[in-house]
Amino acid sequence: MPKETNKKQNKEKKHFMKDFKAELKRVIWPTPKQLANNTIAVIAIVLITAIIVFALDFIFETVNRYGIEGVKSLVDTTNAVNDTNTQEDSEENSNVSDENSANETTAQNNNETEKNEVNE
Repeated sequence: MPKETNKKQNKEKKHFMKDFKAELKRVIWPTPKQLANNTIAVIAIVLITAIIVFALDFIFETVNRYGIEGVKSLVDTTNAVNDTNTQEDSEENSNVSDENSANETTAQNNNETEKNEVNE
């Protein structure tokens, strides 16, 4: 049996090589001029694509640097102004509450004085 399988494998290899050579004869090989033209076309397309990608990368980087960073700084500035306003409001509220406390204390003192005068 091993001889039969070896013969079969050898026959298949020979058949494969014959078919391979026959297919290579059918291939239409490009002329040197066609090869040069196709090579130049491929290189040109690759360079154009590289330039487009570089330009888009530069544009997006610029927009990111100035556009988004500008928006961030605007938001930070707005937050700082809001924080300042909030601090001023809370200072005003504390001043108003201090005045209210002082007025209440004065009113209480006046009430006590009136009570004392009535009692005398």
